Amino acid sequence: MKDLFKKFKDTGILVIGDLMVDQYIWGKVKRISPEAPVPVVEVTRENLLLGGASNVAHNILSLGGKVFLAGVVGSDESGKVLINKFRESSIETDGIVIDKDRPTTVKTRVIAHNQQVVRFDREVKSDISNATLSLLLQYVRACLPKIKGIIISDYCKGLITKTLVRKVVDLAVPGKFVAVDPKIGHFDYYGGVSFITPNINEASFGSGIEITDENTLIKAGEILFKKIRCKALVITRGDEGMTLFERNGKITHIPTCAQEVYDVSGAGDTVIATLTLSHSAGAPLKEAVVIANYAAGIV
Repeated sequence: MKDLFKKFKDTGILVIGDLMVDQYIWGKVKRISPEAPVPVVEVTRENLLLGGASNVAHNILSLGGKVFLAGVVGSDESGKVLINKFRESSIETDGIVIDKDRPTTVKTRVIAHNQQVVRFDREVKSDISNATLSLLLQYVRACLPKIKGIIISDYCKGLITKTLVRKVVDLAVPGKFVAVDPKIGHFDYYGGVSFITPNINEASFGSGIEITDENTLIKAGEILFKKIRCKALVITRGDEGMTLFERNGKITHIPTCAQEVYDVSGAGDTVIATLTLSHSAGAPLKEAVVIANYAAGIV
């Protein structure tokens, strides 16, 4: 594993996806509002983190990999915050398109006593324009000589379209690994990609099979495998670990490495980042999934 990790610094990964700001407002609740039966949160601190595809890129960078990022932000204050954070983290911003007609996606979570009170989202989920698509694809072409793998990080915020996925798959010459972290409603977009990592809910929706036990899990996985025509499929199962489906028909269950699972937020980003970086650096597929499982356990 140490030999593999040494290769990360020479392994370039392109992340294409929905960029967003994760805003956290932390506070305490000591009373109920006299105006309505709601808690009054006394704010103690706030912080802004990289969210969505931005978090996937940050995971790759944290693991020592070389990351390239393609996405869209608005010409607003939140967009400036994201770009500044990318630069602070040494993530190049040449692939970031600034679109004055759409806001930067911001998810704001209000947390009191370590419990989320409410979340509100500021976003526009309409598809990106043809002009933006053209700029993104131009950047993808420029990155191809520098990368070994591509991650499509889909959060259903309008950047990942069927046309974009098809063109990226077409551009990815043999040897360029294309992995997708999918979202419900877009499974017909992903045909021909190398790898896909749905969670239980996404796999249930994409296959049309409600996953309730091992038999339905395997049936859903087999349906998705045939539908997407991918090289491999990993269904992430929260506190039950992951299941890897391979083209040779082999199915491997990998138990969770987490000591206690209380929050799965961000684990999907870590899985797709670690798996793609490890496999692109030379790890066999199963080994890459095991490493990703350890990383998800930490998250």
